[in-house]
Amino acid sequence: MSSTPRPLTLVTGGSQGIGAATAVHLAGLGHDVVVGYHSSASEAGAVVAAAQALGVRAVAVRADVADPAGVDALFDAAAELGPVTGLVANAGLTAHLGDLADTPVEVVRQVLDVNLLGVVLCARRAAQVMSRRRGGVGGAIVTVSSGAATLGSPHEYVHYAAAKAGVDALTMGLAKELADDGVRVNAVAPGLVRTGIHAGAGDAGRLDRVVARVPMGRAGEPDEIAPAIAWLLGPEASYCTGAVLRVAGGL
Repeated sequence: MSSTPRPLTLVTGGSQGIGAATAVHLAGLGHDVVVGYHSSASEAGAVVAAAQALGVRAVAVRADVADPAGVDALFDAAAELGPVTGLVANAGLTAHLGDLADTPVEVVRQVLDVNLLGVVLCARRAAQVMSRRRGGVGGAIVTVSSGAATLGSPHEYVHYAAAKAGVDALTMGLAKELADDGVRVNAVAPGLVRTGIHAGAGDAGRLDRVVARVPMGRAGEPDEIAPAIAWLLGPEASYCTGAVLRVAGGL
């Protein structure tokens, strides 16, 4: 019987959409999972139950990723299960659709805080606890970027696109910074995916309205993004760091 402990992966924004699909997929691969969430306690509980049904340990932790104290609390709760070996920095929102000139400043700030600052803070904490130079066991970080980072998303959410471009830069820079510390850092950049993020921005019908842009002719599903994230976390991607893997149907 192997004495190697199971991977322990923390997934932010893990109660819905890509985060939920990823947490359950990782559980199926034998990861213990920590499901970070902001407000959807019942949905986070359902993800935990689905993960536990696959034979792993799973807990839900409420945290605001844009708050350093919240990030520390999230990682502290994860540490109670053992050394954190993986982070999926997935929490995000668009919050509003429209031209930047018509987007309220408070919305711009919220989007930047969650989609960029939140990823920076979570990646920073992960670097502290995973780095072998700092006493950690090594591991992998996967940030969830977006195809918007290179497309710009004019007339929809250029501030969100700018935040995601920042996530790409963080990914590449941190990968080089942690390369000697036993920590790989990569990103997955989804395109149009059937999640609640569109309804959260006030336009539940957006996906069907713009799906014609996708060369493959359809939106993606969260279950199609999760395996890409899992691959980047796993040993098969051992020589992959600093990459941004686009999973966007050709968009």
